[in-house]
Amino acid sequence: MDSGQLIIFSTLAAILVLFVWGKWRYDLVALFALLVVTILGLVPAEEAFSGFGHPAVITVAAVLIVSRALFNSGMVDYIVRLMGRAGDNYTVQLAVLLLAVTIFSGFMNNIGALALFLPVAIRMARKSERSPSLFLMPLAFGSLLGGLITQVGTPPNIIISVFRAETAAGAPFRMFDFVPVGAGVALAGIIFIVLLGWRLMPQRKGNLSREDLFHIEDYITEVHVPKKSSLTGKRLRDLEESTDGDITVVGHLRNGQKFAAPSPYRTFKEDDTLVIKANAEDLQDFIDTTGLKLAESDKFDEEALSSEEIAVIEATVTKNSILEGQTARNYKLRSRYGVNMLGLARQGSRLRSTPDTVKFRPGDVLLLQGPGDTLYEVLPTLGLLPLVERGLRVGQPRRVLLAVIIFASAIVMAALGILPIQIAFTGAAFILVIAGFLSLKEIYESVDWPVIVLLGAMIPVSGALETTGGAQLIAGGILNLAADYAAWLTLTLVLVGTMFLSDLVNNAAAAVLMAPIAISIAGGIGSNADPFLMAVAVGASCAFLTPIGHQSNTLVMGPGGYKFSDYWRMGLPLEIIIVLVAIPLILYFWPTGL
Repeated sequence: MDSGQLIIFSTLAAILVLFVWGKWRYDLVALFALLVVTILGLVPAEEAFSGFGHPAVITVAAVLIVSRALFNSGMVDYIVRLMGRAGDNYTVQLAVLLLAVTIFSGFMNNIGALALFLPVAIRMARKSERSPSLFLMPLAFGSLLGGLITQVGTPPNIIISVFRAETAAGAPFRMFDFVPVGAGVALAGIIFIVLLGWRLMPQRKGNLSREDLFHIEDYITEVHVPKKSSLTGKRLRDLEESTDGDITVVGHLRNGQKFAAPSPYRTFKEDDTLVIKANAEDLQDFIDTTGLKLAESDKFDEEALSSEEIAVIEATVTKNSILEGQTARNYKLRSRYGVNMLGLARQGSRLRSTPDTVKFRPGDVLLLQGPGDTLYEVLPTLGLLPLVERGLRVGQPRRVLLAVIIFASAIVMAALGILPIQIAFTGAAFILVIAGFLSLKEIYESVDWPVIVLLGAMIPVSGALETTGGAQLIAGGILNLAADYAAWLTLTLVLVGTMFLSDLVNNAAAAVLMAPIAISIAGGIGSNADPFLMAVAVGASCAFLTPIGHQSNTLVMGPGGYKFSDYWRMGLPLEIIIVLVAIPLILYFWPTGL
């Protein structure tokens, strides 16, 4: 092992540890790796940022933009409306959900498809009085399986396609080259989950409604402003600042009228009733300080929190949310966005003590109050996904048809090789913007920038793994293990190794790292590279053992009340089935040529 190989292996070991540790977000870890290999001379300085112009990076960004435009068109909502006809039979409900999210994930971003059907699944669970845990993990797994089907279904497929063009066959995989293997694996996965897999999941306590999860009356209290109170005429802001406790006024009642989420500058009068969010200790201190009185009613009326203009919703924190690691207090949700956080739940249980000072984690469920007209617009900015169904975005039929035609045209041109996929989808994104399907702001909101940075940084690192001979060295070690066995065993080792890596790190990073190794292994045994690249594509998208392997798994952890150890119960047998199904399909449709 020479110095270059020692450097690249040390760097890869360090970033794998950092990925698993999770203290740094994966895009920062990737930038760290890029800086290390560049400063130490493995990547020329003038090529250090060449990855950001890589076709795979451009394609991923364009696909995300197109997915957002399709959502805005109202097309997908026509399909979602049909989900309400699934009945009350759990097997039928689960099968319909899985088929729908799998099909959509084949043509949309995995997270986009999951975000679309997550509220639908929760509504199904509540309507049929079943635990959301019975729906959400299968839904997340279905979104991953759907990504296997087409070239644009998931970033690993796009990455593998470009690696094939640049280092193996001289041409990328086409749009539907993934269908024979991907559709077969996805179908096997769906059948397993619907018939057996869901039985392997522990049924966590179901939070059938917002009331069951948050018990609003436990920490929302009504207080009365007595006559001749010294605070009469003061602003709500002054009232909140009159105590050191964590106090927020989330409602104001006067003469039978209710004002939910009142402005901090609103004044109050004698005989007003205020709805206060506070824990018991802070509430007592607040009452002692202000002289206000507890309302006489012993039952809190939740309707005081909402009105025609004000909504109360649940939302979950995504992996790349700007709230991750922040608290509601230090991020100033109310003053910045006019949003009150009424409660915080983690892994199915509400955090009762001072939720405003708890640092947010991906998968946390927040109970938010704010203006209904703007609350849903704020959620994407904060990196939150709603867990309740909003009104359907039913578009005009002609608009829907136009969006479908633009999208289908991009797919056809890419599938027939008329245009490279990055050009076809960038063109589609441009036309959809010009046609008014999404605003300039939505363009940048729809792109998953941490993934873009991850890809742009890791592609040169992957190149360094190849140019230093590191990929060949790893390939040689794998070949030595399987030297006396058939090629199918080597292919299995590549698939299983990629799966294991994808369970620990981002699936795009797993594909970038394993692709050059797979090509080296194929060259070492004199095989076509295609079956090995296809094995990497399948393995990178099958992260079912942990909640950190893919954002879809992370997002359902909080709403489903899952624990870290719950995923492998269904995920491990699912991965075994995928290996048993994928290897024969790969060898049949993509023979090794030996």
